Amino acid sequence: MPETWAKDGDQARQASVDLHLDLPGSSKHVRRDLETALRDAVRTGRLGPGTRLPSSRALAADLGLARNTVAEVYTQLVAEGWLTARTGSGTSVAERPAAQPAPDPLARPQTAAPRYDLRPGVPDLSAFPGGAWLATARKVLATAPRSLLDYPDRRGLPELRTMLAGYLARARGVVTDPGHIVVCAGFAHGLAVSCAALRSAGAATLAVESYGHQAHRDLAQGQGLNLRPLPVDGRGAVIGALDGADAALLTPAHQFPLGVTLHPQRRRDAARWGGVVIEDDYDGEFRYDRQPVGALQALAPDHVIYAGTASKSLIPALRLGWLVVPPRLLDAVTAQLTAGPSGLDQLILAEFIASGGYDRQIRRTRLAYRRRRDRLTAALHPRHITGIAAGLHAVLDLPGPQAERELINSAAEHGLALQGLASFRAPGAAIDRAGLVIGYARPPDHAYTTALARLCAALNLTGRAGPAGPAAPATRRPGTG
Repeated sequence: MPETWAKDGDQARQASVDLHLDLPGSSKHVRRDLETALRDAVRTGRLGPGTRLPSSRALAADLGLARNTVAEVYTQLVAEGWLTARTGSGTSVAERPAAQPAPDPLARPQTAAPRYDLRPGVPDLSAFPGGAWLATARKVLATAPRSLLDYPDRRGLPELRTMLAGYLARARGVVTDPGHIVVCAGFAHGLAVSCAALRSAGAATLAVESYGHQAHRDLAQGQGLNLRPLPVDGRGAVIGALDGADAALLTPAHQFPLGVTLHPQRRRDAARWGGVVIEDDYDGEFRYDRQPVGALQALAPDHVIYAGTASKSLIPALRLGWLVVPPRLLDAVTAQLTAGPSGLDQLILAEFIASGGYDRQIRRTRLAYRRRRDRLTAALHPRHITGIAAGLHAVLDLPGPQAERELINSAAEHGLALQGLASFRAPGAAIDRAGLVIGYARPPDHAYTTALARLCAALNLTGRAGPAGPAAPATRRPGTG
């Protein structure tokens, strides 16, 4: 169809209207075609309510039609309610009720966000060093060769893998080199890639700790692996229960969410076990009362896939994570890689590590989170809390599942979001413990005091404070987290 434009030349000084109408170049149904074109223009909103149309004489002249044809079309559309015609005012688009937008099938249900939030898993987003990150980004853009802004190597940019190899060896004791590091878009991406690689190599069963993220369990199952819950006690995951599994997903440095550190003997047992271990070192940098517990990977580099992330040290939105892959699995993991994180963000993180900015951020937030941890233990004294020697959350023990549900509901009524152990328990695992998993890192500084006050108020309102005991000491014996 040729594009046809019409303009009201007679009244251009009063209201200049351009009409773009798709009319066939040659048609026996000129009136019908013009009527359809105008109706569609009004219906789709290209001609809005109140828009003044060209006179029938002007439109006919511009379109090369008989004036009577245009006048008849105007009359028909006025009768149908699409147009209005008033003596002395010409013809205009009629007012119509505003159309209700169709619901977006991809939109998330809108729920009111809690005013205060002590759920685990997210750091203080306001602590992100935005100024330093922006300065690093400017430096990278000013100095990086343009070739580095092309599509990145799917294993990750060599610049970042080199920086990560040095950092992980220094800060977490990881044994690796840049060639065995894979950059991924956060831990979930790395876990999915690892599980897919294991499945392609013949693995069928993945042992998972009986308490952990349901989303991680779903990802593993989505890659075709069968799951086997692995009991967790006061010394961490029960490694002796791994028999029959092909691989295991563990959080040795700080079990999530219970907070216990894997006992040294069990670490050695896991290193000697014949299957592959995926080590989720999600918050290994945050230790407060003793030296950091190094990565399990150092004991068995040929059997452990080490997974780290910048989600807790910086922010989750960067979607930057990394895997340290045993040589025998590197090809299988690489084959599963698709789109990874932004190459530009990889360059910025590499420079951020090289400049010392990443270490400064870790030191600063470690101090801030330790102070929050201390305030939490003081506020909840003498109630029993565990997992406080490390990480960004603690566990408040409760008498049972009912107390857990009541406390969460009571807090919600006061605008405080909490999460209990039940939401992290693997299907089929024994209900052996109840409690709150308190993420003391999440609230911004200005909201933390009120969040603590509302938590204490909820405890007093329900009368379900949990088993009383001595105040939780700042330092706990090894193995208690």
